[in-house]
Amino acid sequence: MRLLQNERISLRAPEPEDLELLYRWENNSEWWSLGNTLVPYSHYQLKEYIAESHRDIYDIKQLRLMINWVEKKEAVGMVDLYDFDPFHRRAGVGILVEPTSQKKGLATDALELLIQYAFSFLKLHQLYVHIPMGNEASKALFMRCGFSVTGILKDWITTEKGYSDVLVMQYIQK
Repeated sequence: MRLLQNERISLRAPEPEDLELLYRWENNSEWWSLGNTLVPYSHYQLKEYIAESHRDIYDIKQLRLMINWVEKKEAVGMVDLYDFDPFHRRAGVGILVEPTSQKKGLATDALELLIQYAFSFLKLHQLYVHIPMGNEASKALFMRCGFSVTGILKDWITTEKGYSDVLVMQYIQK
């Protein structure tokens, strides 16, 4: 099996054809609380982002890969490595799968491929993720892929109901 693909999915760099998909996902305000987005992105900003996506992770400290579902021949999500720190050999992980493609094991496949890439090719020592308290689906996904809860950040994010705690989960390469 090749790096960044298995029989069901492949992870690939964003292409210009992904612009409308990224525009829809990045501008879905219902998902903003799961990340750090505070304002919408323009077509121009996303076009520039795609144009710069060829730059090295060591240069821009992040990497976004589209999740391509082989069966449907289409992008159904994306995974990110962010806050890449080559000295400490760690990075944060983010993942999004289109709601119509959830509960099919695609997120698990994508995360497993990303983990393999991060540890074998990038030689990272650890990956981490911040998951809002109550997001049981994300917690289960990351636990299934080898992450464990290592802490809780109190009142870490603002929600419609006030502040919410965030789980810190890590996968440390032994």
